[in-house]
Parts: sequence; structure tokens; C-alpha cells
Amino acid sequence: MSISSSAVLVELNISVWTANKLDKGATEAVLSNNSASKDSAQVRKNLMAGTDKRKKISDYAAKARLYHNQTTLSWSDKGARLLPTSLFMDYKANMNVYQKNMNTMIEDFYVNYADLIDLAKHHMGDLFNPYDYPSIEELRNKFGFRLVFSPLPESGDFRLDIPKADMVEMQDKYESAFNDRLKDAMREPWDKLHKTLTHISEKLTDVEGDDETKKRYHDTLITNAQELCGLLTHLNVTKDPLLENARRSLELTMLGVDIEAIKESPDVRSSVKAKVDDILKKFDW
Repeated sequence: MSISSSAVLVELNISVWTANKLDKGATEAVLSNNSASKDSAQVRKNLMAGTDKRKKISDYAAKARLYHNQTTLSWSDKGARLLPTSLFMDYKANMNVYQKNMNTMIEDFYVNYADLIDLAKHHMGDLFNPYDYPSIEELRNKFGFRLVFSPLPESGDFRLDIPKADMVEMQDKYESAFNDRLKDAMREPWDKLHKTLTHISEKLTDVEGDDETKKRYHDTLITNAQELCGLLTHLNVTKDPLLENARRSLELTMLGVDIEAIKESPDVRSSVKAKVDDILKKFDW
């Protein structure tokens, strides 16, 4: 099945300076003072001690990667992932925001870099070594945000000037690898759906003798399921009717469900759980 018109490949590369360094001298001292072998411990210095500016950049980069992974499907070992074309505009707009905000944070870090080194010196005591710190020019190579889009090649699209026998062999291998990648990619939506259904079922399981006052039900029990149903309409790039059936079943199950009713009524919990369990039993996960 050709899906070149339904998806594109996208590769995201984000780099953040780790700001940590192995201190061999301190490590040797710790090992010696504790009569320990070489592989027992390491002393790694936090070069940005006393500030969380670098960590905030790292945390923000993690949010961008999480969004990227949630809205795309795995494809190749090199890092390219499959992005449904129906999500392209939203994805690109959101990633532009991530990139702009992260670049702003990085530029602020550069501006304050000298002061942050002085602050680290105050916090690190004898562990401080000015030679541990890269220059601003070197630092600029340690941060980065790169997004590359490329078309998804048609299955079996070879235009190489090679002998016919080799062409057939290469095409067969390419077709096999393409189909394997597509199969693995389409496993992810099923796994996301199964995980959500299982979580709801387990959360709504009432056990006799449970202390009701200790139970906690949050809006996300409903909203996460609803958001996933919306996302799966895009991630189902092969238009798998079974996946759509399962998605639609969950969507209808959560329609009109109220979190307050979930909290207060065992009957409501039991009813929703029964519907969710029916979905779990209906499909071959």
C-alpha cells in the first residue's frame, strides 16, 4: 500500500550542553579515602551549580522531543519518523514555537554565561576549575535545534542504472524493509490505544474492602482518552478499519462521561469499565 501521499518523514535533532565533567582527581580521592576499587564511584561536577538556566533549556528540549514522539510514528533507525500529512500544519506550527522559545532561552544563557560561571565558582568550592568551561564560540556548537522534512519514497521506487537481476534483488529487499517499517509504525497506535484502555480498566476496578476515601480520579482519565481518539484519526495513515473501529469504540464510550459521576458512583465506574473491557476483548492486541 502506498502511503507517500498520507505521510512525510521528519527528523528532529536537539542538542543541549550537558554541563557536567568527570573530575579524576576528586574521584581518586574518594576511592582512596574509602579503600574502594576504580569502578566503585565517579565524581562528576555540575559546571552550572547554583543556577537552573541550563536545566530549564534541557527540560524544554525534552518537552519538544515528547511532542515530536507523540505526534509521529517510528520509521528508521537513523531517527527519521513518520508524520501524517493531516498533522503537518499543526506539527510545524508547534515545533516553530518550541524552536523559537528554546532559541530565546539559549541566547539568554549566552548573555549570562560569564555571570553563571562566577556563580558556579561560589558553589563548587575547590572543585571549580575555569578550564572546564568552553568558550562562547565552543558553547554555540553544543546547543542546537534542527528539523528536517523529506518525502516518503514510494515502495519499490528504484531509478538506478544497474543490472536487471541486481535491480530485482534490491527491489525485493527494499519492499520487504519498507513493509516491515510500515508494520512497526502502525503497531504504535495500537499500543497507545491498548495502554489507555488498560489504564482506564484498572483505574475503574472497584475491589471490595477498598477505602473509597483513598481513591483519586482526575479529569485526565477522560481527557487523555479523548485526546488520543483525536490523535489516532491522524496516526492511522494506512486507514486500518480495525484500528478506526477500536478508536471509535473508545470515543463513544467516553462520550458524555463525567468525572464527578466517576468519583461518586460505583455503577457509573462499573458501566464504563465494562465497555472498555469489551473493547479490550474484541480486538487482537
